[in-house]
Amino acid sequence: MPPLDWLRSFEAAARLSGFTAAASELGVTQAAISQHIRSLEERLKTRLFTRLARGVELTEDGAAYLPHIQSAFARIGDSTLELFEPRTLQSVTMRSPISFAALMIASALPRLAESLPLIQLRIETIHKPAGYGECRDALDIRFGTGSFAGRQAERLTRETLVPMAAPHLAEDPDWTSLPLLSVVGAREMWGEWFAAAGLEPRPRAAHRFDTFVTALEAAKAGGGILLGSRPLADVALREKSLVALSDRVLASGAGHYLTAPAGASLTRAEAEVRRWFVADFRQSLDSDRLN
Repeated sequence: MPPLDWLRSFEAAARLSGFTAAASELGVTQAAISQHIRSLEERLKTRLFTRLARGVELTEDGAAYLPHIQSAFARIGDSTLELFEPRTLQSVTMRSPISFAALMIASALPRLAESLPLIQLRIETIHKPAGYGECRDALDIRFGTGSFAGRQAERLTRETLVPMAAPHLAEDPDWTSLPLLSVVGAREMWGEWFAAAGLEPRPRAAHRFDTFVTALEAAKAGGGILLGSRPLADVALREKSLVALSDRVLASGAGHYLTAPAGASLTRAEAEVRRWFVADFRQSLDSDRLN
């Protein structure tokens, strides 16, 4: 690797478009900057700057090299700050499906605050997969089977589906004739549930929602029968605002995953949040949270 002072001189001269300005910023002479650049060019066997009447201009090779040097310096600076500066409140942004944010993350916040008192979580809710865009954020929660392009994933939940309804509807012995509530997308599995239960689905009124959390509220209000997702619906079942209508449970094969860009370096705060989420949710991953 070239000496660090050569690289510092190169970065400053490139950013400031001049050796004199770089010398002023770094507290050395213009001659020292010029010597560092000359030595670096000789080491790399390429011209990094074109000398102009006033200032300098990066060559094609210099322009290609600059972002790598700036990224390396930024990483050193961030690491130094994280490891040796006094700990202060740090913010971590996480994208999440709105249902998981409302029904799982919200109730987990007191535990998170106790374990990581200097972490401030910023939740951005996603309604559709396209909402993740270009995966700019390091951490996000995704629903699926665990395969997400360009991202490494760790499972947080394993989804099962069971019919459920408000208590007064659950008293109807012929509940299969009541209006069905369904969620557009991966959870629209009423046909699969009836087939697994060996029941013939009958024509009935049906209401469809674009988020599970909205369908859940409709079920609690008595709007119909919901094929409820556990563990998302577990709080409602524990509180008896919803009642399971059958022992027949359908495994969807999907679940929620905490994901990060493959090969990315997380900040210390992001790494701490990641470890906490995996540890907290893994405790109940394979157990019935009603018990």
